[in-house]
Amino acid sequence: MKRAVTIKDIAKKLNIAPSTVSRALKDHKNISDATKRKVKELAEQLNYQPNFMATSLKNNTSNVIGVVIPEFIHYFFSTVLSGIEDIAYDQGYRVIFTQSSENYDREVKNIHTLLANRVDGILMSISKNTDNFEHIKCIKANGVPLVLFDRITKEVEADYIVINDFFAAKNAVSHLIKTGCKEIAFFGTLNNLLITQNRKNGYKDALREARIPIKKELMFNADSYEEAYSTVFQILNSQTPIDAIFTVNDSSAIGALTALKEFGKRVPEDVSIIGFTDSMISRVCEPPLTTISQNGYKIGQEATKILLERIKNNDDYIEYSTTVLKTELLLRGTTK
Repeated sequence: MKRAVTIKDIAKKLNIAPSTVSRALKDHKNISDATKRKVKELAEQLNYQPNFMATSLKNNTSNVIGVVIPEFIHYFFSTVLSGIEDIAYDQGYRVIFTQSSENYDREVKNIHTLLANRVDGILMSISKNTDNFEHIKCIKANGVPLVLFDRITKEVEADYIVINDFFAAKNAVSHLIKTGCKEIAFFGTLNNLLITQNRKNGYKDALREARIPIKKELMFNADSYEEAYSTVFQILNSQTPIDAIFTVNDSSAIGALTALKEFGKRVPEDVSIIGFTDSMISRVCEPPLTTISQNGYKIGQEATKILLERIKNNDDYIEYSTTVLKTELLLRGTTK
C-alpha cells in the first residue's frame, strides 16, 4: 500500500521547514503569498490529506461533531441533517452521522463510537425504544457538549430544541372539529416518547375543549404506514364510526389514506386526515395531505448553532436552554 504524503514530504521537496509548510497550509499571516502558493500547489499535486487524528491529539479538539438520529430514511430527519451539515460546514466542522434504527442497543453503540472518535460535541434525537438514559449521561460525564432535538428526555440535563407538539396537535384537531368532525381517531404509539405524549395530550385537550368525549377505542398504536393501513381496515370492518384521523407522522397518514380509498371511503367527504411532518409525499399524494410543518431544516441549523456555541465556551458555565420553534398547519385536500 502506498504511504500517505506528509508535511515532511512536502517540506523536503521544497527545501523548507515542515513548520513553514504547516503554517502555509493554514494561511498564516507570516508566510509569504509566494511560499503559500508553492506549498498548496505541491500539496495538491501529491494528493496531500491532513491528518485530522494527529491534529486532534495535539490540540485536544477534532473539529468533528457527531449526530445520532433514529432513521436516515425519515423525511423529517433527512431535512434536519441538511440543516446540521450546512451550519457545520460553514463553521469548518466535519460531521459523523449515525442512525439507531429505533434500536436501543444500536443507539448505545453509536454513542460509544462517537466518543471513541473524540468528537467535539453530539447532536441527538433518541429512539422510540429508549427508556434507559445512562449512555446519554455518559456523554455529559465525558465532558462532551450535548444538544437534544425533537425527541428529547428530561432525564438528561442538556440544551433542547423542539417544537410545541402539544399546541401543534391541539390546533390540528381543533381544525377538524371546526369542519364538523366529532369521531376523531388518534394514530400514535404506546411508547414513552415525550413528543408522542404531548401530541396525544394536545389531541385530548382539543376534544375536551369542544366537549367531545375522549374515547379510548379511538386511540390506536399505529405510527407507521403498515400499522395505519391495517388499523383503518380493522376500524371499518368493526363498523366503529370515525369521520377523521389525526396521525403523529405523514407515513401513518398516507397508510390511512390508502386504506380508506381501497375500502371505498371518500377523503375528505367521508373521513378527513391530518398528518405531521410535511414530507414530500404529502404534497404529491391524491388528494394532497393536510399536515403540520415541523421545519426540520431550521431545527438542524439551530441545534448546530447551539452546539457549536457550547463547544466554543465549554469551560464557561452557561445555563441550559430550551428553544421552541413554530409549526404551521398546512391545509390541503384531505380536510374539508
